[in-house]
Amino acid sequence: MATTFPTRNPSHSAHWWWATLAIVAVAALVLLAMGRAPICTCGTVKLWHGTVQSAENSQHLADWYSLSHIVHGLIFYGLGWLTLRRQPWQMRLALAALVEAAWEVLENSPIIIDRYRAVTIALGYEGDSVVNSLADIGWMLLGFAIARRLPPWATLALGIALEIVALVAIRDNLTLNVWMLVAPSDAVRSWQAGA
Repeated sequence: MATTFPTRNPSHSAHWWWATLAIVAVAALVLLAMGRAPICTCGTVKLWHGTVQSAENSQHLADWYSLSHIVHGLIFYGLGWLTLRRQPWQMRLALAALVEAAWEVLENSPIIIDRYRAVTIALGYEGDSVVNSLADIGWMLLGFAIARRLPPWATLALGIALEIVALVAIRDNLTLNVWMLVAPSDAVRSWQAGA
């Protein structure tokens, strides 16, 4: 009796790649429909913008908050592996893109922009440009891809390292960002402002 092994259907994984691309495209269209600027209103697209307290923060391809989006990808890969490990990784990637795209849309809604202004050090925050939001999704996808290749201990170490780098560089990171949105602290806000 011959033993048969399950084969992977290449067209099946292609569906998930197309789904991921469609999610990113829909996010861009929704952000444009919300009135988000396609690129920085300064008229340029920079690879890197490192000044957090400026009108160009969250307007270009990469900034200090790109590290947080890489951490999103590490986390999403881990959660997908824990809960959906029998599903193809391409499907888990599409789901991660959907969650990240939904966050980008929510993050650029008036309710979240106003919340950032009220409880964080981002007093003049106006929201992201569309190119920055799409780049943020790309950074998350990079984090997901890295986590897929690294052993769990290395993924955890990388996530902690990225959080520490952002904390030292700008007194902010994903952990503090979530903390300040959910349970704002005057002491943390003062420390972040350098007071």
